[in-house]
Amino acid sequence: MDDFPKNIKKLKKTLILAVFLKVFIINFFLFFNVFQLCLNCTVYDCTMAMAEYLAGSEEAFVERMNSRAKELGMNDTNFVNCHGIDEDGHVTSAYDISLMSRELLTKHPEITNYTTIYMDSLRDGKSQLVNTNKLLRTYNGCTGLKTGSTGLALYNLSASATRDDLSLIAVIMHAPSTAVRFAEARKLLDYGFSNYSAVSFGKSGDIVSTVEVSKGISKTVDAVYESSASVVIKKGLETSVNQTITLDNNLEAPIVKGQKIGTATYTLNDEVIATVNIIANGDVMKSGFVNITSNLYSKWFKLMR
Repeated sequence: MDDFPKNIKKLKKTLILAVFLKVFIINFFLFFNVFQLCLNCTVYDCTMAMAEYLAGSEEAFVERMNSRAKELGMNDTNFVNCHGIDEDGHVTSAYDISLMSRELLTKHPEITNYTTIYMDSLRDGKSQLVNTNKLLRTYNGCTGLKTGSTGLALYNLSASATRDDLSLIAVIMHAPSTAVRFAEARKLLDYGFSNYSAVSFGKSGDIVSTVEVSKGISKTVDAVYESSASVVIKKGLETSVNQTITLDNNLEAPIVKGQKIGTATYTLNDEVIATVNIIANGDVMKSGFVNITSNLYSKWFKLMR
C-alpha cells in the first residue's frame, strides 16, 4: 500500500503519454491524407488547409510561393492564391511549371512515393482515392506528377517519367479536354525517350578521388560528387561525351564536410554541356596540440573497446 501513490503517479504519466501518442498519430495520418489529396486529387479545401497550417494564413503562404518562384527563375509566374483557381493576376507558363517540377523531383525525389499512388482508401476504406493522372496506368515509367483544370486555364498537366536513368518532364497547358492533355504529354515524352539518353559518370556521394590535405590531423579527404554526375545527350553521341576532373591540389585544413574542392566538367565537341561540384566527404581539423591530443585519445579509446 505504501507504493500506491507512486504507482498512481506512474499511471498518470503513462496515460498522458498514451494520449499524446494517440493525438500525434491521428494528426500524422490526417496530414498524410491531406497531403495525398493535394497531390493526387486537387482538392482545393485541402490545399487551403495545408497553406494555413504551414504559414498561418493563405496570404503568408502565397508570399512564400512567389518568393520561391523568383529563386527558381520562374519569371512568368505570379501567384495570387495557393490552389490555382482562376483569379486576376494568377499566371504562369509551361516553362515555369517545368522548372518547379524539376526542383520538386530532383530535390525531393521521395515525392514520387505519393505521386505514383493510383488508388488508395481513406478513413478505413470508407472513402476511395483515385489519382487524376491517368498516365500512371498507361505510360511506362510514369512517376507523376500533377494535373489541374479550371474554367479559364482548361486542362493542364505536368507529367514526369523515368526510363533507363533518363527522367523527363512534359508540361501541357490549356488542353481542350482531359484526353488531349494526356495524349499530348505522351507524344512529348515519347519524343524525348526516342531521341535522347542519359550518360552517367557516377551518383551523388560516389568517391572521385582521395585528395591530400596539409596542416590537418588527417592527411587526406575523400572527394565525392555533390550531385548525380550525368548528362542528357542526343542518342548516338553517348561515347563523344568527355569528363574532366579538376581538384584543388593545395588543400589546407580546416576542411568542412560539403566544402567544394573541385569540379567535374562534361564536354561535347569541346563545348561544355554540364558541370558538377566535387565536395569533401568529411571534416579535417587543423593540426595543433589540442586537436592532436584529442585525436590520439579518441583512437586509443576505440582500440580499447
